[in-house]
Amino acid sequence: MKKTVRQAGFALALAAGALLASPFATAADRASGSTYSQERAICGHIQQDRAACLREAGAAQQAARQGNLSSASADTYRQNALARCQLHKTNSDRAACEARVTGQGQTSIDGSVLGGGLIRETVTTLPPGSMAR
Repeated sequence: MKKTVRQAGFALALAAGALLASPFATAADRASGSTYSQERAICGHIQQDRAACLREAGAAQQAARQGNLSSASADTYRQNALARCQLHKTNSDRAACEARVTGQGQTSIDGSVLGGGLIRETVTTLPPGSMAR
């Protein structure tokens, strides 16, 4: 039994070392902190076609190497979301949209980007008879 456990432990250590030294994890990936290896490892374990996932991971790696992969600041994303609220015609709809984006009031956020998006819901209590029919 001890021999089996020791062999299993050795095999696990060997597998972990092989994973860290994966041929997909190039020196440039490790030096730049790229998540390419992690993204490849996720493919097949998510609700996305494995081939498409691998293509996207490769495209992201190539864009990162060329300096074309970047993210905006959280404030920029927030400002973009608030700008979309300006499309609402009435002030009350616009204010409700802004409350959802900023998380004010009784706002809940459910879902995930991977699952198709985040659902933001704000509950607003209205006095009786205020709803237009």
